[in-house]
Amino acid sequence: MDMKANPEREVAAELPFYRPQGNEVALFEHAWRNRLPVLIKGPTGCGKSRFVRYMAARLGRPLYTVACHDDLTAADLVGRHLIGGEGTFWSDGPLTRAVREGAICYLDEVVEARKDTTVVLHPLTDDRRILPLERTGETLHAPPEFMLVVSYNPGYQNLLKGMKPSTRQRFVAMSFDFPSPENELAILQGETGIDRATGERLVNLAGALRALEDHDLEEAASTRLLVYAATLIRGGFDPREAVLAAMIEPLSDDAETLAALREVVDATFG
Repeated sequence: MDMKANPEREVAAELPFYRPQGNEVALFEHAWRNRLPVLIKGPTGCGKSRFVRYMAARLGRPLYTVACHDDLTAADLVGRHLIGGEGTFWSDGPLTRAVREGAICYLDEVVEARKDTTVVLHPLTDDRRILPLERTGETLHAPPEFMLVVSYNPGYQNLLKGMKPSTRQRFVAMSFDFPSPENELAILQGETGIDRATGERLVNLAGALRALEDHDLEEAASTRLLVYAATLIRGGFDPREAVLAAMIEPLSDDAETLAALREVVDATFG
């Protein structure tokens, strides 16, 4: 079984650091209490996965996170029969384990998975809240504590990879974006302990880079990359070199684009 579809059960010992941007915490809590599935939309690296980890810890629920990909099948999520020393046995997938345990199951970048995967989710996203296991003959009824959460980046959607409107309407949805400069600075300081002056320069640089998103950049500079850069700087690495390694090189392979991005860096960290 693909290990990406068979994650370890995560139980947070303490709350991960998270800085709310709006009413997302209250909305998630109300959805969980009312047994509603949640869809989170937003660009890569804006904090979707961190938010889900934070909420699972806040609610005291185990969390199964599945990084969806092109080869992910319904069997990877639900389970399959395996052959062992004593013969054939059934092995639950992460979705099945989450239903049995009353955990939160998080499918990250769900639109990357094969189409038959989302069909499996349908019975869990309406008032039935069931998971039929055709190969074992079981029908699991999700306990009140179970919650299904999915996410994707709308900027990557196309005709071949997009969530059907009929599927989207099965979820309570929330949109994420990059934090405001004030929040992003607080995140950097909370995550890395970077000093305020350097943190402000990093945030300003991110804003300048995001303004160039339509200039040969597939994605904007994420908050995650800012945290990486701040971590290197906090560890004693040269600030300019840290920014180039953590924020510039990951954004593009095109030489001309990289040269233009370095000019932006030089204006801030030259």
